[in-house]
Amino acid sequence: MKTTSKKPKPSRPRTKESNRPVHFEYRDPIATMVCVAGTFNDWHPTASEMVRMEDGRWLKELTLPPGRHEYRLVVDGVWMADPACPTSAPNSYGGENSVVTVPTAAP
Repeated sequence: MKTTSKKPKPSRPRTKESNRPVHFEYRDPIATMVCVAGTFNDWHPTASEMVRMEDGRWLKELTLPPGRHEYRLVVDGVWMADPACPTSAPNSYGGENSVVTVPTAAP
């Protein structure tokens, strides 16, 4: 008698389609460099540099997986919470991280 074993189906890996665009915006007309550092880029201070607009706004759009992501802005080398973000969480350095939650895609 031949026996067959059914292998469990692997869970569906996250694809880029399940990721969602997240828009970051900061206003500082005198800053020379602004970046976004967070759980989504291993807190690398220059990995996600924002783009300066002529009116003093800094913009960045990142594609992030669903879930909760903590981040901070790095403005001319100084780490700070995002003043436009209403949600924050305490960090281990005595400050606050900004929090963005990316919704899951509809099935």
